[in-house]
Amino acid sequence: QLQASGGGLAQAGGSLRLSCAASGRTFSPYAMGWFRQAPGKEPEFVATILWSGYSTYYADSVKGRFTISRDNGKNTVYLHMNGLDAEDTAEYYCASRMTRYGRSWSPQVRSDYDYWGQGTQVTVSS
Repeated sequence: QLQASGGGLAQAGGSLRLSCAASGRTFSPYAMGWFRQAPGKEPEFVATILWSGYSTYYADSVKGRFTISRDNGKNTVYLHMNGLDAEDTAEYYCASRMTRYGRSWSPQVRSDYDYWGQGTQVTVSS
């Protein structure tokens, strides 16, 4: 089970940090990621991190502003969001992919993830 938190209201140019904690002592996914969906828009990929190693993936729209990180000991992935603007307003969802194998894998594809947390709302005021 994935539990997202940390959303809220921020001013343009400000920062927020989202967290996604996974329950279970033996949680060991292949990757964890963040997606978002703004009102009236399709869901979009934000960022993904592999659970081992240092590989990260970002949407072009957030590169240089957002950073994804993880704490394996806490089974938690973070999304550090800086330089927020109104375009970042959305419901943010975390997701996990449990294994690299068995089917296709593309960090940007929602259907390539196995589990999803509930959303956390981020609202940026200009």
